[in-house]
Amino acid sequence: MPLWTQWWVWMSAAVVLATLEVLVPGYIFLGFAMGAAVMGLLILIGISAKGFALTLVIFAVLSLASYLVMRKVFGLRTGQVKIWDTDIND
Repeated sequence: MPLWTQWWVWMSAAVVLATLEVLVPGYIFLGFAMGAAVMGLLILIGISAKGFALTLVIFAVLSLASYLVMRKVFGLRTGQVKIWDTDIND
């Protein structure tokens, strides 16, 4: 049985990607971590793709959806502007 069909491999990848997000902040790896976690949950409950390429496509779509949801939830609101009152050199 290939490793990419194992749920624990996807969950381990999610933990590694979430750890990378802590080390390199900026919501870069968090979307991928959430995509890997959801992929692991799908495989755990018995929903999996037939081939490696389709599995990666599903992972990419889940990661993109996670990123877009996070951007909607945590991003700037419409009309909101960042105003800097102080400068680091003041």
